[in-house]
Amino acid sequence: MTADSTVTLFLLLAAVLLLWLERACRSARQAEWGGFWLNRLDGLNRLYCRHYHRLPPVNLPLPESGAAIVVSNHISGLDPLLMIAASRRPLRFMIAREQYDRFGLRWLFRAVGCIPVDRTTNPEKAMRAAFKALREGEVVALFPHGKIHLDSDPPRKIKAGAARLASITGSPVVPLRICGVRAQGHIFRPLILRGDAVIEVLPVIESWTGDSEVLNQRIQGLLDGVTGGREGGE
Repeated sequence: MTADSTVTLFLLLAAVLLLWLERACRSARQAEWGGFWLNRLDGLNRLYCRHYHRLPPVNLPLPESGAAIVVSNHISGLDPLLMIAASRRPLRFMIAREQYDRFGLRWLFRAVGCIPVDRTTNPEKAMRAAFKALREGEVVALFPHGKIHLDSDPPRKIKAGAARLASITGSPVVPLRICGVRAQGHIFRPLILRGDAVIEVLPVIESWTGDSEVLNQRIQGLLDGVTGGREGGE
């Protein structure tokens, strides 16, 4: 076989592989992100989470349309990808500004509508953006612990942002607990190390009319795996 023939065969195989991958991503995609490549990335992420990280089938109990708030414990850098793979609607994550500005990733965070939080300078700007997103019927996702926090770590009071958003907008809160990820406590290693990821969907907190601090305590109990967090009134 000549060098030209080898190159031609390689290019043909690469084209076939890319075509197969595109079709697989298109078939796996569930959320509508409003763009061809973002929709294909949605499908690719679902394949990655389900087959590589062995995430069992799970659908977040989100309304078909309208606002909702998704909250979760935060154990690794894989968590957002798992949550997106479990949602039939796009999730707009509130993330720390230093993560949003990571080299080479800002374009992606911006494309998927992430809301950067300047925690030391102007955190209210992010809250206003989140309020706007909810008023427009979008789904906002956040990690109330504010950073990676393992069950084995000392107790850490969660931030009140999710409770404030829910109390003011009346949006339902969908709490989750993630487990089964390898290299917990790290950002990038869990992306590479294959685990048995699980998302436990906890009872949805419907439109909350009570005190936001009470709601915050309830969310805290759920995310920390405390049975008492499942109790309380609305």
